[in-house]
Amino acid sequence: MSVHDTIGDFITVIRNAGKAGKEKCNYPHSNLRLGIGKILKQRGFINDCQESNTDDGFKTLEIELKYVNGKHAIQGISRVSTPGRRAYFGYREIPSVLGGLGVSILTTPGGVLDDRTARQKKLGGELLCSVW
Repeated sequence: MSVHDTIGDFITVIRNAGKAGKEKCNYPHSNLRLGIGKILKQRGFINDCQESNTDDGFKTLEIELKYVNGKHAIQGISRVSTPGRRAYFGYREIPSVLGGLGVSILTTPGGVLDDRTARQKKLGGELLCSVW
């Protein structure tokens, strides 16, 4: 049985596109990846994340990357919870990233949330990734 980490691959596509200086990158659509993209846009790490369709009729996510003074706005992005080692946190234990300058993205019973919103709503869950 093979295990694929589609969230890890999605994060890697964003990281590599930023390092290569690309304007946009595409990845197959899922509601979880769309939630991550919306949080990245909300917190100012990317310019836009929108759904689009390929010529074959498949949905994709089109991510418009953001650059500040010629440098990619995402200085670091790392996967925390992996298929082999899940990381769950209660709302009191959610780690902050760089003293609050970064963002942790979680999947909770209330949907995909950033760390600040999860603490406010008192929701814990699986910590997907950290961005700074």
